[in-house]
Amino acid sequence: MPHDTPGQSLSPSASAGARPAWRRRTLLRLVGASAIGFPVVATLAACAEDDTVHAPDPLAAQEVMARADAAAATAAIALAPQSNAALSTIAAERTAHADALRTEIDRVIGVYGDGTTPVHRTGALTVPGPGGSPVPASEVETASAQPATVAQVRDQLVRSQQAAAALARTESGYRAGLLASISAACATQAGVLLT
Repeated sequence: MPHDTPGQSLSPSASAGARPAWRRRTLLRLVGASAIGFPVVATLAACAEDDTVHAPDPLAAQEVMARADAAAATAAIALAPQSNAALSTIAAERTAHADALRTEIDRVIGVYGDGTTPVHRTGALTVPGPGGSPVPASEVETASAQPATVAQVRDQLVRSQQAAAALARTESGYRAGLLASISAACATQAGVLLT
């Protein structure tokens, strides 16, 4: 069979004879590619990142509030050094609350065999604001960095206590107990330590 070289063209009879062989090769390539390609594409599609937006874990807002309370109590020491002991205790307890909440959130998410945790997109996280209406968690985190008065820390703890109590009524088992315990601790902190 003659080879087509630059500057040389095949005669109509030669190109007609080459056409069926080219079609057979193309067909064989397609069949071979599909036998390998379809399973590979299906596997890659299954491994592709899920675009579903999940609701945040209900305990996530409580964790943000606990860390914000701890930061506010620490910042309030600058304005009320006479309450250093009480505010330091509150900061330590609220940090422990946040850590316990994070541990529970991570337990529910689970861990893969290699030690990593699943990653998925979640919706915007909101927490109860000063007026009771939900506000973005980022606002609470930013505000907690500012020095606060003891009265402001007390108000913040009361909101945290109420939010934990309300959420405890909707949860069950360990989660309900954890939230009830946090609610009781916040009530003690606001009503006893900061009076």
